[in-house]
Amino acid sequence: MANERLFSEKKTGGIHLKKRSLLLSLTLLLTVSLVTACGGGGNAGGGNTGGGSAGGSNDPSQLVIATGGTGGTYYPLGGGMADHITKNAGVTATAQSTGASAENVRLLRDKQADIAFIQNDIAEYAVNGTAMFEQDGKIDAFQALGALYDETIQIVVSADSNINSVADLKGKRVSVGAPGSGTEMNAQQILEAYGLKFEDTQLQRLSFADSAKAIQDGQLDAAFQTAGTPTAAITELAATKGVKIIPIDADKIDAIIAKYPFYVKTVIPGNTYQTVPDEIATVSVKSMLVIRTDLSEDLVYKVTKAIFENTDKLGHAKAKEIKLENALAGVSVPVHPGAKKYFDEKGVK
Repeated sequence: MANERLFSEKKTGGIHLKKRSLLLSLTLLLTVSLVTACGGGGNAGGGNTGGGSAGGSNDPSQLVIATGGTGGTYYPLGGGMADHITKNAGVTATAQSTGASAENVRLLRDKQADIAFIQNDIAEYAVNGTAMFEQDGKIDAFQALGALYDETIQIVVSADSNINSVADLKGKRVSVGAPGSGTEMNAQQILEAYGLKFEDTQLQRLSFADSAKAIQDGQLDAAFQTAGTPTAAITELAATKGVKIIPIDADKIDAIIAKYPFYVKTVIPGNTYQTVPDEIATVSVKSMLVIRTDLSEDLVYKVTKAIFENTDKLGHAKAKEIKLENALAGVSVPVHPGAKKYFDEKGVK
């Protein structure tokens, strides 16, 4: 009886052992299969830091789009882009309000953002380590995703202001945008054309929305705002207090463009803002999107496609000016391989 029981236990134990071995083998086989399907080894997505392959392991699960102040054009446009990236690119995206161009470059460098709005002049400064990036040195953490639209330098005062020329800004309370922003650099270069420096004004550095509020409250005389027209903060101010847009004289426009060739001559159409019936002569730079260099080609291809195939659904009037055929116009920094792949397919040069 004891022998039969011992035999039975040995037989049962052997069966259990075989089952455990079979289960272990199946588990190992499944694990190897999954790893192989995902690209193998420690690089689960098969990507690399050069942005050249599909499904990179460095790709975040959520993309942060660095925009600008809530009263400008970047923020609402970024929100529309985030929606379509989320719907069409297989990754969640959100828009984040920031201090705009220069801050956005540093956010990309520090991997605090993945996509960013930026002026083409600021992109040029960043890759060369000049202007506001002298202390940073050359920044190569980003590449171009595509050009968007003209960003117009608008010098805003209240409708009842006695300021009628850039020269009249001397001694006045003037906001030049957020610290380190593209607007700040534009303001410096335009004042320079009139022989003025920041020190010749009562300088303030406020966001678009805060500048508009300060003008409305009588705490600010003028504000520089570089943004697509119409700009939400100016539209709202025109509806409440009324505004004037100060023109730049023709000879000064020529001098600005001669020294800084990334500017273009621009006319703001009459009635862009309800209290500004006449055309206003000024200058513009180009807005563009840039993206982290180390994101994979596959992801950036999908993001580029999601944006440029949904420009009619971005929810902002300025989106009408974003044209696929102009996506590389004014782009002087390297284009990300994923974006280039999409533009090559579409014949964009």
